[in-house]
Amino acid sequence: MPRKKVETVSLIDTFSEFKETKNIDRTTLISVLEESFRSVIAKLFGSDENFDVIVNPDKGDCEIYRNREVVADAEVRDPNRQIGLTEAQQIDPDYEEGEEVSEPIEFAKFGRRAILTLRQTLSSKILELEHDALYNKYKAREGEIIGAEVYQTWKSETLLLDDEGNELVMPKNQQIPRDFFHKGDTIRTVIDRVDNTSGSPKIYLSRTSPMFLQRLLEAEIPEISDGLISIRAIARIPGERAKVAVESYDDRIDPVGACVGVKGSRIHGIVRELRGENIDIINYTSNISLFIQRALGPAKVNNIRLDEEAKKADVYLRPEEVSLAIGKSGQNIKLASMLTGYTIDVYREVDDVDTEDIYLDEFTDEIEPWVIEAIKNLGMETAKDVLKAPRELLIEKADLEEETVDEILEILRAEFEDELKPAYESGSEASDALAADGVEDTPPVSNQ
Repeated sequence: MPRKKVETVSLIDTFSEFKETKNIDRTTLISVLEESFRSVIAKLFGSDENFDVIVNPDKGDCEIYRNREVVADAEVRDPNRQIGLTEAQQIDPDYEEGEEVSEPIEFAKFGRRAILTLRQTLSSKILELEHDALYNKYKAREGEIIGAEVYQTWKSETLLLDDEGNELVMPKNQQIPRDFFHKGDTIRTVIDRVDNTSGSPKIYLSRTSPMFLQRLLEAEIPEISDGLISIRAIARIPGERAKVAVESYDDRIDPVGACVGVKGSRIHGIVRELRGENIDIINYTSNISLFIQRALGPAKVNNIRLDEEAKKADVYLRPEEVSLAIGKSGQNIKLASMLTGYTIDVYREVDDVDTEDIYLDEFTDEIEPWVIEAIKNLGMETAKDVLKAPRELLIEKADLEEETVDEILEILRAEFEDELKPAYESGSEASDALAADGVEDTPPVSNQ
């Protein structure tokens, strides 16, 4: 038999608060509304399998039909699924046994409790959907920079709101030490992580993450956003100092110069955003020894011994370079280690000038003055400095012929015969030497 057109059940009050639900598409909303109605119907009748539910959220109404089989009056066993012939013919005289009766159910007649149950069920499901939508939205945006408005600041964290009024949290330890916010301030920050363990998503922000600095660099430097320059590694001590290793895929582009800009024009805005954090930009290289040397700048390294398996580097420097390598409060060596991934120990190199070493200027009778000047330009002042240096270094860096270098080495060795000491101090000797110089960190000076 055909289904008769019936007056819909008006539940505008129930629907109104869900019509404009944010982050939930129409199809999903209709599905949730239908599921909620079926949940209540199942509680009222024991099953919802023989019910048709048609939801129209735009009008705030719903049509519900119950389908039952027509049986003889004495054979009715399940009133929810079966209807007696007499009762069926009261609906329509043409009904016969074996046919299906589809009759409208007025949900509102089930009373206030049923409607209240429906509202509670809807609220629960809609809230769950909103949480899932919010989680998925921000989970996909982890690592992005956003602008958010400060709503309230507590001792342990700051609460912010996005454009849609969603709550975002920035813990105190994710704020730059010199950060100070007022209610209503709009600040830039990076989406650090999204947690959904309790069923209610919590979005955490950060201004101390290396990713925040990376996103700022991408925003300020076109060559990075265009892919011409790549950021290979970042190490930060938030609000104090940072080191960034960059690499260019175009030989015509100087990656360091492009990032810094003319007179620091490109980097100044980032420094201000990071509350005065000093940023060192260095050229990346796959040569780990050279990379460590660059990372320890402005200190000049004499020699490096690597243990690649243990990810450890012993770095040897002249005494006056040790404090530069360590840096204020150990910041330079710590950042260099973070940047390269190597544990770095700094050793002070032995200087024997006060015993039996001889300044190069004393050899002007045997070595051409211009040759001495070329060697001194490499930072070597004494005979033992030259003897401890690799022969290839003298040839390549001083631009000298091999025969000339060999002749110089022979002249210098003749002055010392077999009295040369080992080139580098042991760890304990370096410790005593640094202590005597007043260096706070006792070598071997580690990044740990």
